[in-house]
Amino acid sequence: MSKMSLNGLMKKDGAKTVMASLLSIIIGMAAGSLIILIVGLTTPTLGVKSVWDGIRIVFAGLFTTGRDAAGALTFGFNPQMMGNMLFRATPVIMTGLSVAVANKTGLFNIGAPGQYLAGTAATLFIALSMPVEGSEMTAWLVSQGVSCAVTYPAWLVWTAAFIGGCAAGALWGAIPGLLKAILNINEVLACIMTNWIAANLVTWAFDISALKNVVENTKSGYIYKTSFNGVETAKLGLNDLFVGSQVNGGILIAAVIAVLVYIMLSKTTFGYELKACGSNRFAARYAGIKDKRSIVVSMAIAGALAGGAGALYNLAGNTEFFWSTYQSLPAVGFNGIPVALLAANNPIAVIFTGMFMSMLDICGLQLTNLTGYNEFITDVIIAVIVYLAAFSLVIKMMINKLIKKDGKESVK
Repeated sequence: MSKMSLNGLMKKDGAKTVMASLLSIIIGMAAGSLIILIVGLTTPTLGVKSVWDGIRIVFAGLFTTGRDAAGALTFGFNPQMMGNMLFRATPVIMTGLSVAVANKTGLFNIGAPGQYLAGTAATLFIALSMPVEGSEMTAWLVSQGVSCAVTYPAWLVWTAAFIGGCAAGALWGAIPGLLKAILNINEVLACIMTNWIAANLVTWAFDISALKNVVENTKSGYIYKTSFNGVETAKLGLNDLFVGSQVNGGILIAAVIAVLVYIMLSKTTFGYELKACGSNRFAARYAGIKDKRSIVVSMAIAGALAGGAGALYNLAGNTEFFWSTYQSLPAVGFNGIPVALLAANNPIAVIFTGMFMSMLDICGLQLTNLTGYNEFITDVIIAVIVYLAAFSLVIKMMINKLIKKDGKESVK
C-alpha cells in the first residue's frame, strides 16, 4: 500500500477509531509490562527471568500450556483456556452491547448490573420451576411429595427462561428510561438507584424461595444449577473443539445477537430514529420522531441485552448463582462499559473487544498459576485501556495532526 493511499485511509473516521482503540490496547499492555518489570526487579523472590515470563503471559497467556520439566514456559494451542475465554466472553459481549446501544442513542446505561440481576432472577425461577421429564430436580420434587403431573421438554424451558430473562432486563431498563423521558431525571442517577434496588429485591426473592441448593447442603448459599433440572445450553460441538472447557453455544447466540443489533441500528428506520434522538432530542422531535418513546425503548433494549447476559451465563448449566446479592453488584455488568468504549459502540466490534477483555482475565489467572505475580496486574491493564478509550477523541485529534503534518512534508 502506497503512502498516499495509507494517508487516504487514515482520513476516514472508522480507520481513526480503530487506530485509537489499537493504541489504547498497546499502551495498556505496555503499562502492564512496565509494572511487571518494576515488581520483578524490586522483589528478590522474582528476579529478571520472572519478568520475561510475566510479560509473555500478559501478551500470550491464552496460549500458555504450562511449564516443561526444566521449568520453562511452554506455548501452543490450549483448547481449555480458549474455550473458557469464549465462555467468559459471552455475558461480557451482551453487557457490552447493552452499553453500546444506549450510547448510540445518547444515553449512558450504567444500570447493566441491575438489569443483569433481574434477568438472572427471572431466568432461574423459570428454568427451575418448570419440571423437565427425567431431571434430577423433578425426581427430587416427587420424593418431597410434590406432584409433577405435567412435565415440559428441556428446549422449551430453556427458551422460556431465556426470553423471560431478556424481558425482565427490559422491564428493569425501562424504569430509568421512563424517569428520563417523563421527569428528565438523569439516567445515570436512576440506573445507580435501580442497581441496588435490584440487588436487594433479588436477594429477598430467592431468600423466600425453595430454589436454594439444599440437596448439597453445604451450598445452600447458592441456587441450583439449571442442569439440575435438565436445562442447560447446548454445546453444539464446541466441547469437542475446546476439550475440557466450559464453552457452550451461548457464544454463538451472543454473536448472532450482536449482528442483529448492528442491522437494527444501521439498516432500519427504527434504528435511525433511535440514533437521531440520541444525537439531538429536540431536533428529532421537530422532525416528527417521538423522542420520549425512543428514550424508553432504547433503555428497554439495553436492559433486555443485559438481562440476556444473565440468562446465557446462568443457563450454561455449570454456573452457580450466589443468591445473597444485596452487598455487591455483578462485575460483568460494569465490564460492559470498557467493552463498549473500546469498540466505539460498534456492535460487531463488541464481539472482539469482549473476547479481548476475557482473554486478559485468562492471562491474569495464568499469571497467578504460573508465576509469582498477582492476577490483578491485568486489572491495571484494563483500567489503562478504559481511560485511554474514554479519551479516544483526543487520540483521534493527535492522529489528525500527524496526518496533516505528514501531508505538508509530502508536499514539500
